[in-house]
Amino acid sequence: MQVLTRFFWFCSGANFSILQKVPTESNKYLGIGATVFFTGVFAALAGFYALYTVFQSWGIALVFALIWGAMIFNLDRFIVSSMRKKEQGWSEWKLALPRLVLALILAVVISKPLELKLFEREINRKLDEQKIAFIKQSKDSLAKGFPEIQVLETEKEALKGEVSQARAYRDKLQQEYDAERFGEKTPSTSGVVGLGTNAKKKEQQLDAAQEDLKALSIRNEAGIKELDVQIEAFRAKRQLEFEKQVPGIDGFDGFAARMDGLAKLTEESDAMATAELFLVLLFVAIETAPIFVKLISARGPYDELLELHEDQVKLYKNEKWQRASGESEARLSYFKATHFYASDLAAATTNAENAQKFGLGSARAVEKSKKEGSNTPSLSEGQA
Repeated sequence: MQVLTRFFWFCSGANFSILQKVPTESNKYLGIGATVFFTGVFAALAGFYALYTVFQSWGIALVFALIWGAMIFNLDRFIVSSMRKKEQGWSEWKLALPRLVLALILAVVISKPLELKLFEREINRKLDEQKIAFIKQSKDSLAKGFPEIQVLETEKEALKGEVSQARAYRDKLQQEYDAERFGEKTPSTSGVVGLGTNAKKKEQQLDAAQEDLKALSIRNEAGIKELDVQIEAFRAKRQLEFEKQVPGIDGFDGFAARMDGLAKLTEESDAMATAELFLVLLFVAIETAPIFVKLISARGPYDELLELHEDQVKLYKNEKWQRASGESEARLSYFKATHFYASDLAAATTNAENAQKFGLGSARAVEKSKKEGSNTPSLSEGQA
């Protein structure tokens, strides 16, 4: 139980060292952590079903489902652990609004795959209806794509019609011949019993019609067989094209197709729409429960100790800053003082050297001018 308790504390994002000092807060963070954990479990299940419908592989779906569940768990844990209980209630709600919006989005994302699983039978029935409609649409499209079959069928029916007309003419002559033999009075018979002249004429016409029917039947039967071969060839091509489309129709059961089927079911049935709404609200309640627990619960000793710990960190930071700032100012002052002293000393030394050099140069100039003055008269006299 201790291990399980610490695990749920970890799920809630609570500080162990602080929470152990306030045992009265243990159950609250135990419940928050359990809610966060089971939300991650539901997310993993939903992700597994959604990914299995896409990849049709248990291994791939399981790996990505675990990653998805861990990500949702970590995100929920961050949302809960980043909230702080303050004295001002409205400020907490303002800070919690973005987290609530994110929790709502996560609840909808998690609930959708589970809705597809719960309503799987109804969705499969709707998908079967759509597949039948796709098959009919495909066949109609292929029928328009092979007009040769209809042309050949028309020719075949025309040949059959010719044989039917010849047979009907033969049957008519047979009836007239029988009426003539038995003495039945009709517009085309004489009404005399026996095989007279008219009866023999009718017999000859009947024999000729029978021969024509036989010849026409043989000829048209051959034509019909040839047309049947051509029709079967085109039908085989059409069937081949249809079989190419069958895998796509049979594979119409992906995630998007199931979402579309669920949307149509909710449009057609108010009961389905109500069930979907309740399921979404359930996951919204589960996802936002830790946040609301933090918001509506009173400020407890854990929050006081956590704020004290954070304030101590801030104070320690300010102390370090003040110390570093003072040390920096002292170093700057020492640098400025020593730098200016060294500059003044260097300037004084330079001026002294310049003055000394300037004084020595002036004395030499005066002595040189004196020598030049004494030599000038002698030069004048010599020139004279």
